[in-house]
Amino acid sequence: MLELSILGFLAEQPLHGYELKERIKALSGHVRPVSDGALYPAITRLVTAGKLDQHTEDGTSAAPRRVLSLTETGRADLLERLRHPKQTEITDHVRFNTVLAFLRHLPDRREQADVLRRRLDFLRTPASFFYRDGEPVRAEETQDLFRQGMLRVARATGAAEREWLTEAIDRLDQAS
Repeated sequence: MLELSILGFLAEQPLHGYELKERIKALSGHVRPVSDGALYPAITRLVTAGKLDQHTEDGTSAAPRRVLSLTETGRADLLERLRHPKQTEITDHVRFNTVLAFLRHLPDRREQADVLRRRLDFLRTPASFFYRDGEPVRAEETQDLFRQGMLRVARATGAAEREWLTEAIDRLDQAS
């Protein structure tokens, strides 16, 4: 997810490390904060792999800054990651939002729709936070006020997402 975010933001414009960190933080929020101990080694791996270029620019009032930009190899990697997201990037809401944030970079509308279909298929599978005898527990089946709240909010959120996904897939299919 971190490397996808790095590649995605740099596909939009060159950035220095602090700007990149702030954008990733804004995308993933407090749910999954990015630390320097994770970000800078990931940047180093991508530079070493030839996916990012870096050069130094003078800072406005501080030390020189390392500016990062995406290479053609990096762009190809980004597109491949968007074409074929890992299953956890489909099933985990925060990770899927990261895919969504950059899916516009994938030029083929059919491929975009295929990614959305994978998420929609996942969301159509009955699931719950809680199970009884191997079956998902619905909000109406629990007396626990707090679990009931979790289940009701999840159901509403899931319904809204399924509706949007269906609309987006239809628009992409019509455009291709």
